[in-house]
Amino acid sequence: MSKFNRIHLIVLDSVGIGAAPDANNFVNAGVPDGASDTLGHISKTVGLNVPNMAKLGLGNIPREQPLKTVPAESNPTGYATKLEEVSLGKDTMTGHWEIMGLNITEPFDTFWNGFPEEILTQIEEFSGRKVIREANKPYSGTAVIDDFGPRQMETGELIIYTSADPVLQIAAHEDIIPVEELYRICEFARSITLERPALLGRIIARPYVGEPGNFTRTSNRRDLAISPFAPTVLDKLNEAGIDTYSVGKISDIFNGEGINHDMGHNKSNNHGVDNLIKAMTSEDFKHGFSFTNLVDFDALYGHRRNPQGYRDCLHEFDERLPEIIAAMKEDDLLMITADHGNDPTYAGTDHTREYIPFLAYSPSFKCSGLIPVGHFADISATIADNFGVEKAMIGESFLDKLV
Repeated sequence: MSKFNRIHLIVLDSVGIGAAPDANNFVNAGVPDGASDTLGHISKTVGLNVPNMAKLGLGNIPREQPLKTVPAESNPTGYATKLEEVSLGKDTMTGHWEIMGLNITEPFDTFWNGFPEEILTQIEEFSGRKVIREANKPYSGTAVIDDFGPRQMETGELIIYTSADPVLQIAAHEDIIPVEELYRICEFARSITLERPALLGRIIARPYVGEPGNFTRTSNRRDLAISPFAPTVLDKLNEAGIDTYSVGKISDIFNGEGINHDMGHNKSNNHGVDNLIKAMTSEDFKHGFSFTNLVDFDALYGHRRNPQGYRDCLHEFDERLPEIIAAMKEDDLLMITADHGNDPTYAGTDHTREYIPFLAYSPSFKCSGLIPVGHFADISATIADNFGVEKAMIGESFLDKLV
């Protein structure tokens, strides 16, 4: 019998809590990540008021310098710690895959100088559309449509760009290149980037609308990932007949593997919270695991280096936390974590190699406090332990510490 009947895991995308021990091995616009600290720098530079996460123990997580505006609780209601990544990467897929128990020892390919001509030519031949070569480099997703959107509206060319992540992104105005056509082109791009020297984690369709000077990306984004190279704890749960619910881009990140109930994409963090609560309160979800990604922290504010917007986004989530807790049953467990950092005060526009925070809460808790610093995969090992399935490649359960 499970200790917790249902477990709900929420990933606050990119909400790191300080540089990892190996952070200087990773760079951001030529600057080592060793001084990055997403939550710490937001708290220090623009202030942070997250009383509900603080109550769970966010301010109690061990750090060299306490979070400036998030006080430690003398009697927190939950358990807290920070977790270190062992995989060789700091991208979304690496973080999520490790959280579900995989160790990525060979990072995905990245293209700091743009994609090779062979890839662009194949996409042109398949689509019948030319590719704008000047956009073929690491680019801000909003800047690239500001710079090349007017040209695309005139010529119908494709805007193909990348980032510091192992991704190929194709931006298309919905009135010029219909969404379904964009998806077909992205599916082809996926088919030619499945092995080295172009092993990419994701192909991302980036539809947008509007007029020059006022373009807006739409919620019709689609991520085409590759399947995990080994079974994850999601697979173990699914094989055991246990319900697995995904909210947001989780299904895309795992290419649907191990997921038997998909709540769909999120239009925003708030929409994602709505979808999570819809799943939690469903009469069908009696036993099992839900996995939610809230991406706005990363996509809207981290990569755009906007600490004020990032702070406000954290405030918004914190204000919704009581609703999530109210939807829990007595024997539910809530876990809140991240997948990497993205310090909005740091150099460049890339993710940052950081510890991730971990908070746990259940109405059934009799105790609270700190649990030892561990690794990302400990989350999945704990979930596997709870539901009586095998863990994946790595991770050590801390289920016995949640009492």
